[in-house]
Amino acid sequence: MKEIIGDLCHDGLVKTMEHALAFDEKRDYAEWKEQVREKLSELLRIKQIEKNACPLNMEIEEDITLDGYRRIRFVFESEKGAFVPCYLCIPDTGKEKYPVAITLQGHSSGFHNSVGIKKYEKDESYHPRGQFALQAVKNGYATLSLELRAIGERKTGRTNADILMCAYHSLRAFELGRTTIGERCWDVSRAIDLLSNFKELDTDKILITGNSGGGTLSYYATCMDERIKCSAPSCAFCTFEESILMVYHCACNYIPDIYKWFEMQDVACLIAPRPLTIMNGKLDAVFLYSGTQKGYETVKKIYEKEGVADNCRLVEKDMGHYWEGNIEWEEINKMTTKMGWWK
Repeated sequence: MKEIIGDLCHDGLVKTMEHALAFDEKRDYAEWKEQVREKLSELLRIKQIEKNACPLNMEIEEDITLDGYRRIRFVFESEKGAFVPCYLCIPDTGKEKYPVAITLQGHSSGFHNSVGIKKYEKDESYHPRGQFALQAVKNGYATLSLELRAIGERKTGRTNADILMCAYHSLRAFELGRTTIGERCWDVSRAIDLLSNFKELDTDKILITGNSGGGTLSYYATCMDERIKCSAPSCAFCTFEESILMVYHCACNYIPDIYKWFEMQDVACLIAPRPLTIMNGKLDAVFLYSGTQKGYETVKKIYEKEGVADNCRLVEKDMGHYWEGNIEWEEINKMTTKMGWWK
């Protein structure tokens, strides 16, 4: 009998499973795209989440002027019992309206890092590169930062270990017929609903970006909400085969049954033809760059089908699983300049 070195069943399935809705250039593209849209919404359990919808009930908690920008903190209820703290930062450069950058933290101590607030000792080492919102303001954007479910102020409180906060939330969501990614996409869309309350915001120019878990949400939220005009996920895009099905990840990355239907790159059809800039580290140990490159080959074919091959880009960062700050905003600015946002 062979020496047992681990259960290889799942490894075999990952290698051999066919995806029922994988991109195929021979399919009717428009029909396939609609099938992908319906299936992804079903897998994210958006209809299940929608059943618990409620009025937004926004409450402004803070409105202060700081050096170069105005910072507004508000909380809204995205569904019954789901309260979402947000920071909105608006530059004070005198423009009538500003493009909006939605900036999303991943597994950090919370969204307070985005606006430069240090709550915990461990935050010190994350600044200033983790100040996503302030970086956006310096680049001329108004910026919306929201606390993700199970992160920071939205931790469940029923587990003491930070590393388990998303996992516990996600397992409960699965048991309730939901997904954490679906819930987070819902929160982003409901936050966008509120942007028209602020006259300084150009709601026809909304981009989304984030790193790691924030990058994952940037990708899926753009799939689900067409009001997001361009997307720049960082350290998140990769084939499932060479990321969440190869290396242990937090449960918040998982969508039950998705691998039966498609790979991560296939759902890029729901972003196309809108611009997509994928930024990944070639030394990333959890989203392997070989998987990023492989997935991007399909993304390119999808954008070619849409007739906008130049609207997708892959940016190789000479680093690991890391948001540097300057690199990311340089690439985002290239995208929005090409879109004519700064005329």
